[in-house]
Amino acid sequence: MLRPTKKLALVIEAIVDIALRSEKGLVQSQHVSDRMGLPKRYLEDVIQQLVRAGVLKGVRGPHGGYRLADERRNITVGRIIAVVEGLEEDDGGVPTSSSPLGENLIGPFWVELEGELMGILNSITVDDLCRRAKSIDGAAFSQRPRRIPAEAVA
Repeated sequence: MLRPTKKLALVIEAIVDIALRSEKGLVQSQHVSDRMGLPKRYLEDVIQQLVRAGVLKGVRGPHGGYRLADERRNITVGRIIAVVEGLEEDDGGVPTSSSPLGENLIGPFWVELEGELMGILNSITVDDLCRRAKSIDGAAFSQRPRRIPAEAVA
């Protein structure tokens, strides 16, 4: 089954958290970390990469924090994935054997599947995810998260 990496899922969650709360002002990474049950240093590194990639805007200082660099409807899940994948080491592409079947069927099949999946992910925006989040029972957001050890998210 195709699944997002833990890092990717956490990054998307952090961006949605920031998007939902930045309507009232800047969002501090410590607050996002606390809500997600993550070590601040883990999230801060990823947030800085998102700032450099133009997904988030950071403001320094005692009253600083983060907000989206663009409107929620203009930031897609596909764009976020591209940023996160750019941070990870490339493993050399589609893992297939060097057999004719692997090279001529399985490899191209996975490339095609990835293209179709990215098409879908490029059609889903942060605004879509925020609207979904707002439709969820508010009690789910008020529960205190279990803190995740730093080594579990590395």
